[in-house]
Amino acid sequence: MIKKVLIANRGEIAARVIRTCEKMGITSVAVYSEADEHAPFVSLADESYLLGPAHVNESYMNTDKIFEIAKLANVDAIHPGYGFLSENARFADRCKQEGFLFIGPEAEVIKQMGDKIAARKAMQRAGVPVVPGNDQAIEDVDEAVKLAKSIGYPVMLKASAGGGGIGMQVVHNEEELRKSFANNSERALNFFGNGSMFLEKKIDHAHHIEIQILADELGNIVHLFDRECSIQRRNQKVIEEAPSPFISENTRIKMGEAAILAAKSIDYSNAGTIEFLVDSEENYYFLEMNTRIQVEHPVTEEITGIDIVEMQFLIADNKPLPFKQEEVRRTGHAIEARIYAEDPIRFFPSPGTITSITLPKGENIRNDITFTENYKVTPFYDPMIGKLIVRGKTRDEAVQNLQTALNDYRIEGIKTNIPMLQKTAEIEAFKQGITTTAFVEEYYLPLIQINEGGN
Repeated sequence: MIKKVLIANRGEIAARVIRTCEKMGITSVAVYSEADEHAPFVSLADESYLLGPAHVNESYMNTDKIFEIAKLANVDAIHPGYGFLSENARFADRCKQEGFLFIGPEAEVIKQMGDKIAARKAMQRAGVPVVPGNDQAIEDVDEAVKLAKSIGYPVMLKASAGGGGIGMQVVHNEEELRKSFANNSERALNFFGNGSMFLEKKIDHAHHIEIQILADELGNIVHLFDRECSIQRRNQKVIEEAPSPFISENTRIKMGEAAILAAKSIDYSNAGTIEFLVDSEENYYFLEMNTRIQVEHPVTEEITGIDIVEMQFLIADNKPLPFKQEEVRRTGHAIEARIYAEDPIRFFPSPGTITSITLPKGENIRNDITFTENYKVTPFYDPMIGKLIVRGKTRDEAVQNLQTALNDYRIEGIKTNIPMLQKTAEIEAFKQGITTTAFVEEYYLPLIQINEGGN
């Protein structure tokens, strides 16, 4: 039985895991860098330990120090959150070797799904549709040019070991491909230790829709319906909602079945997400699998009433899922807006000290944050500082609640993307649920260019 857990992460997700630990009577152990010494998540935990300097390689990616603290604190398990070490197969394997439960799937599954080419092949074997593309690592640009011609432009150039939009670029012709191949390969090598690339057909006006799954160690698998995650900037999500306003109930059922099939085919356990691209005709294609909890998991929790972090702990503790698929109910609509410390026009990070905060309040509003007044946002980590989640009986009601909440949201001292979120929530296409992956380029950027030109 898990009695004490170390959270190998920081910020909002660390605070989120700590809340569930409190609910379940699990002692929480936080680890932090020198830059995060005064961050709220540090004091929220039952115990906290300094990892090292601000740089991630000396703190949140310093596995030797993490295991040293885990042994010192005498924990039973390690929760990796998202990002950092959450999809690091070697870390998961070492947890097992060191005698700690890893709150996530087996290392081999993480490794397989972390390699985008291996994941494509696994899904093809399972009979899950994949985006048209190549299934071998591309080592040089001439090979890439040849493959791109056979697939047909535009194509997506992607890092095999990539994630978070790193090493990814839309390419429209041979000239662009030749210019971008080396840079993206080098960037992937620097971030992931693997510079291998591959190509997929670019699906225009696609919807990025994912299915949340839970799988226990006894072979029981359920899905918790879908999330629409199409509003993105720099290939990173900004607004997510559940359920998707685009797909039909028939497609929703089929995608849920496909996600369960995908998880079964690789003997998956714990929480995970199957991500799909869906075209204008509602044809869906496997994109990737995230073998961890997602940033956007709260919208699923809001429409199902299921605490996904709690399920992660129960599964890791070898407990069966406490419900069957037919017992999972969907009620209402939820929308999440990511709060970034960044310039809302140029999307550049905006570190600094938060001097004043006013958070929106109400029974249909959830704030997943880990900042306070006088909190210093540093340049060392991802600029996301929190999430605003709203719900409603219908999507229209949820959109209205989002608009009201964003108008009540105030952060002073730094630039944030709140103005971008406010504008997005007022765009007619958003209110109508027309939210493809081209939304920011088609609706938001032209809007701010007009406004800038008018000034």
